[in-house]
Amino acid sequence: MNLENKVIIVTGGASGMGREVCLALARQGASLVIGNRGVESGEALLAEIRALGGEALFRATDVSRAADCAALVQLAMDRYGRLDGAFNNAGLQRAFNPIHTTPEEDLSEVIDINLKGVLYMMKYEAAAMLHSGGGSIVNNASIFGLKAMPDTAYYVASKHGIVGATRSVALDYANCDIRVNAVCPGPIKTPSFDRVTGGDDHMYDEGVPMRRIGWPAEVSNAVLWLLSEQSSYVTGTTLSVDGGMSAQ
Repeated sequence: MNLENKVIIVTGGASGMGREVCLALARQGASLVIGNRGVESGEALLAEIRALGGEALFRATDVSRAADCAALVQLAMDRYGRLDGAFNNAGLQRAFNPIHTTPEEDLSEVIDINLKGVLYMMKYEAAAMLHSGGGSIVNNASIFGLKAMPDTAYYVASKHGIVGATRSVALDYANCDIRVNAVCPGPIKTPSFDRVTGGDDHMYDEGVPMRRIGWPAEVSNAVLWLLSEQSSYVTGTTLSVDGGMSAQ
């Protein structure tokens, strides 16, 4: 997909979909700048990529902190002098609760990381890409950025917010050669999915038209396409990777 030597940031890069995208980009020859809250897992991924002959940097990053987001982008600019792409993937979900019993700390944490983290990253990425002459930003939303689910109002709100912010920022920079899109995955086999399901890969089969969950590589294929010039006329859109759930 012509991503060789492209400088690309990935947040939440050490686990699940983020890790799969990092490895796929490394195989394409991209230069990676990885942000992750967990230092040990981030450094393990960095070592794995370098052992494969890939080029990567890692910085411990909490995307709920604007200073951390700015520093991650600055790391890319200091080392490579430009930024070509970004996959803003960092996010989390807490316990299922109706809104009146949702702990305030869960609500605040999820909004801070899922939504404000994406906004912070786009703020600094867009500035860097204006300096670089363009680029492609891909935000990881969710099928629940397009539809609702009970007992997760705070999570659904954060993901709907990502979709809305993606569309708005895409319009801000549509004539600056900066494209901004979102992927909306359905149930994907990741460590966070396993925590929710207890490792049952078939728990949600009946709710998916294709009658199976997805795999991280199926998301990474979509992300790499959006990061590449193959999607050069695509901006402000959401790409559902959900086995048909959004069509229901």
